[in-house]
Amino acid sequence: MKLIGSLTSPYARKVRVVLAEKKIDYEFEVDSPWTPDAQVANVNPLGKIPVLVLDDNTALFDSRVIVEYLDNVAPNNKLMPGQNRERTEVKRWEALADGVCDAAALIFLERKRPAAQQSADWIVRQEEKIGRSLAFMAEELGETTWCMGTHFSLADVTVGCALGYLAFRFPEIAWQEQHPNLAQLYGKLMGRSAFAETVPQG
Repeated sequence: MKLIGSLTSPYARKVRVVLAEKKIDYEFEVDSPWTPDAQVANVNPLGKIPVLVLDDNTALFDSRVIVEYLDNVAPNNKLMPGQNRERTEVKRWEALADGVCDAAALIFLERKRPAAQQSADWIVRQEEKIGRSLAFMAEELGETTWCMGTHFSLADVTVGCALGYLAFRFPEIAWQEQHPNLAQLYGKLMGRSAFAETVPQG
């Protein structure tokens, strides 16, 4: 199988971490819909990354769809529980973490526009989403070892990718100082090769 994504996308990193944790071999093709010669739209009509192209050339897109497929196709190192309340909790963590990435990406793109066209109110609105979400994450995590308590799961993968993206694109957001338990969680995650080898670059 082949994964198409960039070295900076937190959504592509999420999939790369899952692939590593599940020990699944794959080819990584670096591409971004923002480059002039991008080929992403040829495999994903939405023109977004990541895209996972299976051996039969079926293209899966949206990181949530991809990681669920990967967790189901390989029974080792399960990252998501069965169809129960706990699974819903994991998906809630994923939705929250992806929402942080969405807001951060919107700020990044807005700031790339000419200064006269940027909306300060729009940026503040996204910053407020990030701030509220980080506070919620910190409260939910509390003093537990992992997001779901005692075991590593997809919840930790998604939160780790969101925190890593903020550290990469927005170092001025001092979430490490504001939420020491999130910093501790990220430190533990960076001790895993799946995270250490997928740090955003660019």
